[in-house]
Amino acid sequence: MKCRRIISCALQILVVISSGILLAEDESTTRQLRVMTYNIHHGEGTDGRIDLERIAKVICDAKPDLVALQEVDKNVKRSGEVDQSSELARLTQMYGRFGKQIPYEGGDYGQAVLSRFPISELTVHWLPGEPERQRRIAAAGIVDLGTRKIIFSSTHLHHNNVEFREQQSTALNDLFKDSEHPVVLAGDLNAYPESRALEILGKRWNNTTTKTENCFTFPAVAPKHQIDYVLYQPQRSRLVSGKAVVINESLASDHCPLVVDFTISETDN
Repeated sequence: MKCRRIISCALQILVVISSGILLAEDESTTRQLRVMTYNIHHGEGTDGRIDLERIAKVICDAKPDLVALQEVDKNVKRSGEVDQSSELARLTQMYGRFGKQIPYEGGDYGQAVLSRFPISELTVHWLPGEPERQRRIAAAGIVDLGTRKIIFSSTHLHHNNVEFREQQSTALNDLFKDSEHPVVLAGDLNAYPESRALEILGKRWNNTTTKTENCFTFPAVAPKHQIDYVLYQPQRSRLVSGKAVVINESLASDHCPLVVDFTISETDN
């Protein structure tokens, strides 16, 4: 009888241990990923002052894992000849990558990505438009999460040409359609949710803000329009979007940042 009790207790312990291992494995198959998009207006706030530390504080307070930045200067005279993506990477203690859009005032102007995880150099994908009138780009890098890689891209569509925006939306649909990795696309689309451009994008991308009312990001002072978005590809994406939040920040830039939480599968099972 004593021997049986010992065996029974041992079996119970093994069951508990096995259950713990299975639970740990289940818990480790997903991770939370926080994504921000932020048009920083080359660091110039609504008070007319350029202050990257102010921008960095907004980012740090939100605790994002990935940040898509638009209207970023690199060694441009108007903003003190500072490499803004490198400086923001230093201030936020994140990896920083810059994607050149056009030369401007002795330097370059474009977009950038910040990441808490290792990220490849950005590949600049040209979008339809007139090159001499600030042709637009999608700047994409591969982010290494450890057990999975994703593509994270920042974009900024044309501000006053509806036809260009629609052509650019079609191009974005085609650009990442054969990606082997999950793709998150974030940026200033200069288009309202009911626009044709968003309708085109909706054929291939999920809009993370459709369930959020009054997701207004512009202008930063008394915002009344949504023109900033975080999108992702649902096909083979292993991504599930959660809550989308606009950060009420009226001073650091002329846009409010948008933050979205994701759950991402780390396995293909």
